[in-house]
Amino acid sequence: MTDAPPDTKTPPNAAPPAHADHPHHPDHPGEPDHPGSTWPRHWPLLLLGAAVVPGVVLFAVGRWLEDPAVQAWRTVCLSITVQALPFLLLGTALSGAINAFVPARVFTRVLPRRPALAVPVAGAAGVVLPGCECASVPVAQSLIRRGVDPAAAFAFLLSAPAINPIVLTATAIAFPGSPAMVLARLLASLVTAAAMGWLWLWLGRAEWLKPVARHTGHRPGLSRWNEFRTGFQHDFLHAGGFLVVGAMAAATFNVLVPRTVLDTFADSPWLSVLFLAALAILLSVCSEADAFVAASLTGFSPTARLTFMVVGPMVDLKLIALQTGTFGRAFAVRFSAATVVVAILCSVLIGAVLL
Repeated sequence: MTDAPPDTKTPPNAAPPAHADHPHHPDHPGEPDHPGSTWPRHWPLLLLGAAVVPGVVLFAVGRWLEDPAVQAWRTVCLSITVQALPFLLLGTALSGAINAFVPARVFTRVLPRRPALAVPVAGAAGVVLPGCECASVPVAQSLIRRGVDPAAAFAFLLSAPAINPIVLTATAIAFPGSPAMVLARLLASLVTAAAMGWLWLWLGRAEWLKPVARHTGHRPGLSRWNEFRTGFQHDFLHAGGFLVVGAMAAATFNVLVPRTVLDTFADSPWLSVLFLAALAILLSVCSEADAFVAASLTGFSPTARLTFMVVGPMVDLKLIALQTGTFGRAFAVRFSAATVVVAILCSVLIGAVLL
């Protein structure tokens, strides 16, 4: 008995040949072997756009930059940035050094145990401990975690970025021949910081504070130089970005706002003060640079410009955001609103006496 020959028919459920339905097989004429290598259908238009559009943009921007208003804007923006950058660099370097090399226990040892006395001492400590607004918020939170009364920590939070040596030196350079402006800024900022500390002792509530666990200062086992470098890099880049944005906003304000609008606010003593206080909150200029912005606002009274320099380092958009993230929204809203009122009142009183 012989074996049956193998069945040469294709089973019903067998897969068809590989070339049967392949869309790019050579058996199908007109289909390319490598579809990825094909040119787009409108490639001539794309090449033409790539050649023409950049040239048109450069031409339009060049013509736009020749406009007198744009040139004035560029001059004001660059002058503010260049004048303030060295002070910002030095201030963030010193802030990083303090954060990395000064133990946190130093702050608790020098403060009196009675909160009412610790408030002015902590406020005065800002004279010798430079730092920008961005650094003062986490430092204040760290002080509270280490047992410092919140009222004293908040007084330091407000005074450190406003009356430290870097800021006062920048103010003296921005207002040459006007030592009264430097003294007025020192006194108004210090009185505001102490008043807010005492106000917290009187009206503050612990439930308003929702501190977030966040480390500041040196971590045992880690390199202090690496911590200094990291802190300095973060603070400088963060504050430098706000400096550039603030300089651009100030330049835009100087160029675009009509003179009649400025005269409307500048001619009224109270409106000028309130207007520059609101402007300080909106511009969010770093405290090492705000004196140069205030000096450029020549149409306003010295008291109004003093208010700008006192309110700005204590309450602005970036500080409100930092305080909200660190202590909670309930604290940030109440504390910022009260600080604005106290800062304006102190600036007006001291400005009326010294300026």
